[in-house]
Amino acid sequence: MYIADFVWLPEVVDKLAVKHNVTQDEVEDVFFNEVYYRFVEKGKRSSEDVYAALGRANSGRYLIVFFSHKVDSSALSLSARDMERRERRRYERR
Repeated sequence: MYIADFVWLPEVVDKLAVKHNVTQDEVEDVFFNEVYYRFVEKGKRSSEDVYAALGRANSGRYLIVFFSHKVDSSALSLSARDMERRERRRYERR
């Protein structure tokens, strides 16, 4: 999967900072480092399918990022958080 750009909604940026203590830079790092994608759920439109990106930020944190992959190869970030133990094991096996 190719991600050319990121779309940030102000309410998502706020939620990432307040609820999960994750920055925009950490989220973008995940996509540019060794990343593992998985399909999460089908959207109402074909351009709104939700995926998860599992990876490591340059800060060293293991994050899972939920995003919608758009037709223009942009990623609309929906949420991001630290990986759970089970998710991290799956990521490290890949």
